[in-house]
Amino acid sequence: QVQLVESGGGLVQAGGSLRLSCAASGIIERSNAMGWYRQAPGKQRELVSTITTSGNTVYADAVKGRFTISRDNTKNTVYLRMNSLTPEDTAVYYCNIFPPPLQLGLPDYWGRGTQVTVSS
Repeated sequence: QVQLVESGGGLVQAGGSLRLSCAASGIIERSNAMGWYRQAPGKQRELVSTITTSGNTVYADAVKGRFTISRDNTKNTVYLRMNSLTPEDTAVYYCNIFPPPLQLGLPDYWGRGTQVTVSS
């Protein structure tokens, strides 16, 4: 059974920080990498960052230098540390395998995500 449980979101002022967590099971073994994605109101879901099982990371240009992705393979948990947040970071944040399941021919399962709201 696939489970993706994101947590750690909230309301924060611009310039603030948050740390998101994602507990994954039933799907993490389907890919060498995990990713954080986000979807802002009225926009398509976009990739924020990825991390492989060996710890190699990639970041979208919009978050480079501000966000840090990490993972604990023993706990099947992925984290996203977000610093210097801006209102443009406001979105629902999701974790999933990378590439996303649909691109791997898997059912398009996503968790509920965690809401991040940054006030100006």
